[in-house]
Amino acid sequence: MTIFLASGNRHKQDEIAQIFSPNEILIPADRGIKFDPEETGATFVENSLIKARALWNIVQEPVIADDSGICVDLLDGAPGIYSARYAGSDDIKGVKISTKLDSNERNKILIEQTNIGLKAFRNKNPTVTHSDMELRSCRFVCAMVLYFGNEKFYVVQETLEGNLVSSINDSAGSGGFGYDPVVYLPSFNKTVAELSENQKNSISHRGKAGRKLALMLKQL
Repeated sequence: MTIFLASGNRHKQDEIAQIFSPNEILIPADRGIKFDPEETGATFVENSLIKARALWNIVQEPVIADDSGICVDLLDGAPGIYSARYAGSDDIKGVKISTKLDSNERNKILIEQTNIGLKAFRNKNPTVTHSDMELRSCRFVCAMVLYFGNEKFYVVQETLEGNLVSSINDSAGSGGFGYDPVVYLPSFNKTVAELSENQKNSISHRGKAGRKLALMLKQL
C-alpha cells in the first residue's frame, strides 16, 4: 500500500517508513506537491486531522499525519500546539509566538518561563515538599492519524514524560532536535538528545504512536 505522510521532513519519512514497512511511504515532495496547510486547530489531534484531510484531498490516497509538541505542567500545558513557534509569555498562561527564533533561543525562553512558574508555585504553596525537578515535569505529546478519506480515520495520542532542566547551561546532547536537549529523563539519567537513535525511537511519543497505528493497519 502507498501511504502519504503529511510532512516535508525526510528524517520523519524514514522513521515512519521503518514503522509501516512494507508499505511505501511518500511525502508530498515526492510527487512535486507543495503542501503547507494552515494549522488552525486547538489540539494536537485537530491539527493532525487538518493536515491529513488537506493532503488526502490532493492525493486521494491514505495519509498519515501527526502533530506534536511539548507541554509543561507549571505553564498549564504551554507551549503545547505552539511549541514550534513558542516565544514566551507575559503572564505565564498566555503564549506569544514567533518564527524567527532558533531552537536554542526557544529552549532558553521555555526554561525561563518555567522558572517563573516554579517561583510563583512555591510562593503560593510553601508547604509542598516536591523537589524542583519533580515540579518541572513536562511531556512530549504526539497525535497521529491514519486517514482513508470520507472521514474514515484512526487516531492515537502518545506521550514521553520527562522534566525540564533548570538552566540552558544544563542542556545536553547532540541527537534529536527542538526541545530534546532540555528534557531530562530520570530513568535514563540523560536528556532526550543524549539517547541513541534506537533508544529514542523505542520510547518516543512519535515512535509509540506510529507503532500503535501500524498495528491497527495490520489488523484491518
